[in-house]
Amino acid sequence: MQFAHPDEARQFLAEHPEIEAFELFILDANGVPRGKLLHREELLAVYESGRPLPSTILGLTLHGEDVEDSGLVWDVGDIDCRAYPLPGSLVRLPWRRMPTAALQVSMHPQEGMPAAIADPRHVLIRVIDALKADGFHPVMACELEFYLLDQQRDAEGRPQPGLDTDGDRPRSTQVYGLRELEQIEPFLADLYAACKEQGIPARTAISEYAPGQVEITLEHGPALKAMDQAVRYKRLVKGVANAHGMQACFMAKPFAHLAGTGMHMHVSLADAEGRNLFASADPAGTPLLRQAVGGMLASLLDSLLLFCPNANSYRRFQANSYAPLAPTWGVDNRTVSLRVPGGPAPTRHVEHRICGADANPYLAAAAILAGIHRGIRENLDPGAPIEGNGYAQARERLPTDWQTSLKALEGSSWARDAFGADFLGVYLAVKRAEYRQFMGEVGEQDWRWYLHNA
Repeated sequence: MQFAHPDEARQFLAEHPEIEAFELFILDANGVPRGKLLHREELLAVYESGRPLPSTILGLTLHGEDVEDSGLVWDVGDIDCRAYPLPGSLVRLPWRRMPTAALQVSMHPQEGMPAAIADPRHVLIRVIDALKADGFHPVMACELEFYLLDQQRDAEGRPQPGLDTDGDRPRSTQVYGLRELEQIEPFLADLYAACKEQGIPARTAISEYAPGQVEITLEHGPALKAMDQAVRYKRLVKGVANAHGMQACFMAKPFAHLAGTGMHMHVSLADAEGRNLFASADPAGTPLLRQAVGGMLASLLDSLLLFCPNANSYRRFQANSYAPLAPTWGVDNRTVSLRVPGGPAPTRHVEHRICGADANPYLAAAAILAGIHRGIRENLDPGAPIEGNGYAQARERLPTDWQTSLKALEGSSWARDAFGADFLGVYLAVKRAEYRQFMGEVGEQDWRWYLHNA
C-alpha cells in the first residue's frame, strides 16, 4: 500500500494559501464518500501520522446507519482506525463557496484495523496483485452515465430533469443530440475545467437515451488509477451539478419509463512492458481474451451483488434496453453483456456492460478482474460469440432480484477466495441489513432511498 509523502501537503499549502478547509474522505462499500471537513492547520498531520476514523465508517448502510452484525461496532468498541492520504488525491474543489480542497484516504493495512478489512480499495488491490503475480497488468476505463435533475421536484414530488439554458425542460430522448449538449454547456464547461484541474481524463460527452441523461467517458489506464479517477470524477460531477442548481443522479433506475443508468467498464491485460495481451487482428481477440471472457461469464452470478448492489439496480434490466443481463458475449454487439468493441488491433479489449452507475467502482472492478483471472487459471471457453440480437438468443438469464444475488454471493467459495472472507463478512452484513429495512419500510417506492446516495 503506497501512501502520499508529507511533501505533497507542504507543496500544496504553499501554492494555495487561499484554501481554508479540506474535505477528507474515504469510500465505503456502497460507494458513498464519508469523512470530515478539516481546517488548514490539520492537513499536514494527516500525512505525517494519519487520521483516526471510527471503525464503523466502513460498515454503514446506504443511509449511514451502523450495522451491528458487521463486527465493526460494539464488538470492537467503535475503535479509531488510522487512514492515510492517497498520492495525487489532494485537489482543489473549484465549485465550493468556501475555498476548499479534497483529500482521499484509505485505511492503513495494520494501523487501520479492524476497519481495513472492509476498505473496498484494498479489495481491488488484492485482486490486482494476484494478477500481477502471474504477469498480467490490468488496464481499465470507466463510462459513467448520469441524469441531470432539477433540485426542485415536480408537482407530485417526483424527480424531474433540470432546466436547459433556454429555460425549457428536456422532454424527449434525443440520443446523441448535439443541441442537448449545447443546452447544458455551462455545466459541461465547468465540469471539464474541474476535471482538468484535478487531473481526471474526461473525454467524449454524449446525450444519452433519455431526457437529461448524459455520459462522459474517462481515458483508460492502470486499473487502480482508473478506478481512483472514477471515484473522484463521480464526486466532482455531483459537486459541479449542485453549483449549477441541479442534482447529478447516478441511481440505476430513477424513472420507470426511461432508460436506466449504467457504468460500462472497459478492460484489457498488458504485459510488464505495457503491451496489450488482447491485441489481435482477429476482432474476437487473442485466446487469452477468450479465457478472460469465459471467466467473467462463469463468475457473473457470484459477482452480481457487486455489480448491482441495490434493489433499484435490478429495475434497470429490461429486454431491448441496452442493459443486458445474461451470460452472453459478442464482437461489436451492444445486445450482449460482454462486448468486444471494434477498432485497431492494439485497442482490443472487453466492455463489461452489466454494472449500474450505483455500483462501487472499486468493487465492480475487483469482481471483473477476479473473473478474468479465474478464466485464465481454469482455461475457460466462453463458446461462440453471439451475432445479431443477443436478447433473443440468450439461453439463460441471470436473476433480476436483489435477494437472489445476495444469496449467490453468500454461497460463493470463489468470491471468498478472491475478495477475502473478512471483507465479504462485513459487506454481506451491510447488504442484509439494507435488504431487511428496504423490504420492511419501502416496498415498491424505492426512488427516495437511493436518489441522494447513488
